[in-house]
Amino acid sequence: MPYAALALYLVFAAVGFGWRSWAQYRRTGSTGFRRVGSSPGALLAGAGFLFAALAGVAAPALQIAGLLSPVPVLDAGWLQAVGLVLAIAGMLSTFYAQRDMGESWRVGVDQDETTQLVRDGVFGLVRNPIFTAMLAFAAGTALLAPNALALGAFGLLLVSIELQVRVVEEPYLAAVHGAQYRRYRAEVGRFVPGIG
Repeated sequence: MPYAALALYLVFAAVGFGWRSWAQYRRTGSTGFRRVGSSPGALLAGAGFLFAALAGVAAPALQIAGLLSPVPVLDAGWLQAVGLVLAIAGMLSTFYAQRDMGESWRVGVDQDETTQLVRDGVFGLVRNPIFTAMLAFAAGTALLAPNALALGAFGLLLVSIELQVRVVEEPYLAAVHGAQYRRYRAEVGRFVPGIG
């Protein structure tokens, strides 16, 4: 199953970032990629995302090469089946949430830019459906190649997403959208419906 994890990572990167950026450029003239902010929280979140992605790809590759072994308690066929379902569901959910974000889709935050506050579609259920879906994908791929590096990559991604949301994105959205965002935040959960 580490082969499946590696293949899914490559598809995720190609579609979720490559194709999505191309589609955004055709639609708006912008790729949607923004620079990492200069605050310590933004720098930590950006570095964490990068290292989590690299470790997430390296984990199954190193397991295939025989340089990493699965954690024995997680090396079970039924857990790998759960991982496959979770990874595919997370990947497809990421693409769906990106589509629902429309022209407001961005990677990173430009403090001088104002985008529409998206509250429709899956954004009416959770405020950060792309991040929720990315975590589901990462958990699934970690179960497909359940070695220590894969588990560490998932943990690092979780911490990086928390930093990005709490330290970078939520303060930005509150500053740009004011009372409208505060109402949205009070009504819709951060990562799971009704929570946070």
